[in-house]
Amino acid sequence: MGKVYPCKPSSSACTASISSANMYTIWMKSLVVNGNGYTVYDSNGKVVYRIDNYDIKCRNEVYLMDLHGNVLCTISRKKLLRFGVWDGYKGCGPKVKNEKPWFEVTNCCNFLKKDSEYHVTIGSDKNLSTNFYKIGEVANKKSEFKIINGQGLIVAEVKQKLSACGVTLGQDVLSLRVEPSVDQSFIMALVAVYGLLNNRM
Repeated sequence: MGKVYPCKPSSSACTASISSANMYTIWMKSLVVNGNGYTVYDSNGKVVYRIDNYDIKCRNEVYLMDLHGNVLCTISRKKLLRFGVWDGYKGCGPKVKNEKPWFEVTNCCNFLKKDSEYHVTIGSDKNLSTNFYKIGEVANKKSEFKIINGQGLIVAEVKQKLSACGVTLGQDVLSLRVEPSVDQSFIMALVAVYGLLNNRM
């Protein structure tokens, strides 16, 4: 597969408002043949994050890795009565799950609304605005969403990726803009959870 470039800040197609943001391209495919996952490319077309799920029938636990296979985050589905809840743990290994989760994502589905909303809490103090985020879907566009912090500011945004001439590259190729002030691996983990919640990985 050739390199897939996101919109570079120096390009005329990018607005000045996003010039300081980090731009990525997400390919909702694993680098492993016949595996589930996703691959994230930076603005130079290099792989920077990936998820490779070797067991396509098992989606209860996946691992966010860097290019070299170092696990940055273990993403695990809560079982039993806690439907739609995912936990993220820093690193991996048998001791990780004995610790408190790095973050928790809860599906706040409202059956009266067409769009879903997901609440994200970092740590145990849910009352601190700095520990709270929302993942909100863009109306009528399942693959497009925004990640908003507790102050109501958009810290990351996922859209369908377009070619230089404005053609959509496909449902599995996305453009991700991330503010530099936020932990990039945290955002990548939330993008993965969103994909798992919507059966895209």
